[in-house]
Amino acid sequence: MTARSIRRAMERKAKKLEKKRLQAETLSEARLLANQANAQLSSGPRTEEGKMKSSLNAVKTGLTGRTVLLPSDDVAEYECHLAAYAEEFAPVGLLETNLVQSIADTDWRLRRIPALESALFAKGRIEFAELFNEQDPAARPHLIDAHTFIAYEKQIRNLQLQEARLARRREKEIAELRKLQAERIQKEPNQKTLKSAANGFVFSTPEIEQAFELPVPPQDVYNEPAPAALATACNSWA
Repeated sequence: MTARSIRRAMERKAKKLEKKRLQAETLSEARLLANQANAQLSSGPRTEEGKMKSSLNAVKTGLTGRTVLLPSDDVAEYECHLAAYAEEFAPVGLLETNLVQSIADTDWRLRRIPALESALFAKGRIEFAELFNEQDPAARPHLIDAHTFIAYEKQIRNLQLQEARLARRREKEIAELRKLQAERIQKEPNQKTLKSAANGFVFSTPEIEQAFELPVPPQDVYNEPAPAALATACNSWA
């Protein structure tokens, strides 16, 4: 192969690459224009009411997102729920308090899952009430439940996944809280010692208490006769 043929082959290859590059740029520009046009057709809610509804799109089951309470939840019961957790874990400081709040909220969501699952089956019993009329009346409720599970299997599986996720989160946060509380309790004696030293004491509280635990003399010490000089002095005072 001569140098001339090699040069021509390289020129042909360069032309092909330039052609592909121009085609790609043309397609990219066309795609960009199409995306911009589609964005103008669907730009999300514009009114305040629409924006409020959009912000609550994730609040369907209350198992995800920032919203814990659903409109159907009892606020007084939720407050009692939080108070019970605060009494159980007795948090100290902001970090422990936030953990207890998160644990209580996670447990509140977990308690909702059985009710949601029961609601799905109740919905199925109404929706599929006319099915299996030719079957044994005693078997019809079970057949309807089985049909409901098949129809709403995706939703039921999702509830099960959310339940496992929330349970893991709760256990992780409880372990983290216990660790924080153990570290805090372990530091408390050292803090007492530092406070005593700052007030002019060089001994810790346990050391001072131990120093005051003097041995009690035997009982027979008090029954021994006093020295003669001490006895004479006592008689003269009398």
